[in-house]
Amino acid sequence: MKYIIYAITTLFFLASCSKDNDETGGGSGGGGEIGGVTDVTPVTSDLTVSLVTDKACYKPGETVSFTADALPAGAKIRYRTLNKVVSEQAAVGTSWTWTAPATDFIGYLADVYRTKDDGTEVILGTIAIDVSSDWIRFPRYGFVATFDASKTESKIQEEMAFLNRCHINGVQFQDWHNKHHWPLGGMREQLDAVYKDIANRDIYTQSVKDYIRIQHTYGMKSMFYNLCFGALDDAANDGVKEEWYIFKGAGHTDKDAHTLPDSWKSNIYLLDPSNTEWQAYIAQRNDDVYANLDFDGYQIDQLGNRGDRYDYKGNKVNLPKFYTSFIDAMKQRHPEKRLVMNAVSSYGASQIAGTGKVDFLYNEVWGDEADFTDLYTILKANHQYGNQTLKTVFAAYMNYEKNSGDFNLPGVLLTDAVMFALGGSHLELGGDHMLCSEYFPNTRLRMSDALQTAIVRYYDFMTAYQNLLRDGGEEEKVTLNCTDASKNLSLNVWPPKKSSITAFAKRVNGRQVVHLLNFLSANSLSWRDLDGSMPEPRLVTKVPLKLEVAGKVSKVWVATPDAHAGASQELAFEQKDGAITFTLPSLKYWTMIVIE
Repeated sequence: MKYIIYAITTLFFLASCSKDNDETGGGSGGGGEIGGVTDVTPVTSDLTVSLVTDKACYKPGETVSFTADALPAGAKIRYRTLNKVVSEQAAVGTSWTWTAPATDFIGYLADVYRTKDDGTEVILGTIAIDVSSDWIRFPRYGFVATFDASKTESKIQEEMAFLNRCHINGVQFQDWHNKHHWPLGGMREQLDAVYKDIANRDIYTQSVKDYIRIQHTYGMKSMFYNLCFGALDDAANDGVKEEWYIFKGAGHTDKDAHTLPDSWKSNIYLLDPSNTEWQAYIAQRNDDVYANLDFDGYQIDQLGNRGDRYDYKGNKVNLPKFYTSFIDAMKQRHPEKRLVMNAVSSYGASQIAGTGKVDFLYNEVWGDEADFTDLYTILKANHQYGNQTLKTVFAAYMNYEKNSGDFNLPGVLLTDAVMFALGGSHLELGGDHMLCSEYFPNTRLRMSDALQTAIVRYYDFMTAYQNLLRDGGEEEKVTLNCTDASKNLSLNVWPPKKSSITAFAKRVNGRQVVHLLNFLSANSLSWRDLDGSMPEPRLVTKVPLKLEVAGKVSKVWVATPDAHAGASQELAFEQKDGAITFTLPSLKYWTMIVIE
């Protein structure tokens, strides 16, 4: 197999869609006085302008270069963090620069817009900017998995331009290596121009080098994949000792193995990751890799719970404990290199996090963690394991049982909406395809043009609003009501229910953030959408809502990747008797409501 949430307070949520004319809702703010905001700028969109930046992320104070395919006369460019405008300029030409502000780890949204005669703002296009000096705060992970003769420099540039447009700041190199116990193609002193991977596919060393070089021009990290304990059947010829393996029984006669097709090089035989001689051996092989290829670090893999296994001496092995020893050894050998380790079905997650030596937590999720609620549970646990600092990336394979055709857009977007709203991110985007199975080179499913467009907007949204989505906060009590029974809407608090709109609420840096997730048409509560049958959700518009609040509210705004390309929209509201009333413009998959 290739193979946080935030500190929890008791969450209490009351939701209904009965006609509600009672203005005596509880809460400590507002008293009996009427307040609010009625004068807001109307917003619409005409998304005809495509934007790109020259990097996936920027250091504070760095110059950001923008390019637009075209800009109409009278267009303006605005830079916002959350809903706050930090600068604005007239659009002149189709290329321009902006100096990133000095504060580290902040997300911004640049939007190109024009103003109509009646004052309405028309959003023409948007793009996010991540000003972060290190990917560890907001990891957005992608992958590459094919390195054959088709991967020319121009092809690689095209692929990485798409990942850059999605602000991918780190790339995992899957199935790039020669052998698990000897990853480099050739010798340290003499590389092979072409070698075979585990599946006997051609790997061109120059393609690997070109991917790394081009990724670095975009500010991305390049991470090489390998198991922590894998060897092929010829490993003895390369210096791997029998005493390093793990076995199915105490008599060291039956090596534990991951079986592979007969047409592949070999099965993969498992070693004891805590064996110091094996650690020294594979660290030396990694030395060879780093000496020749400019990788930034090591994506460490495992194979999940193997059951009872034994070392050569007949002692039962404790793999999660042994993972910590392996991680420690790899970090000690190359302290400047980055480490990430897979927790397959959460196996060993607490031990991996406890080392304090991984950049973020990486969970490969399977059928035993198939529900949307499992994503929440993983995030909550990881937040505790990582001392409230380590972020989570899910390796989650969509439409796993669909054999051909396009990915199911509703299934992908609903899963991403939930992952992003809860504070996680999703390993799914490759240079030339989206991930559909644990075998990363698998290209049986395609991204439709509509899905590609939507994915760009979802990744813009995750990046622009990262400080609300992934930067701390606590769940809190909220009471939210729909006040128009004719809308025929059912609302509930997390966890999700079919035929309902589910709310997930947090308080982040003094703001109340309520995520509405649309399960009105969902046929399942599993993120996997195994057969690609998740239906498109019913769009709801102009929904009157009442939310109990504590304290005086100065602003209410919403944003969604499903409308206006993620640009925020301020809402008129009235505050009275401890509650605010406002109208939600729309909900397709996911809308975020922010109460200042």
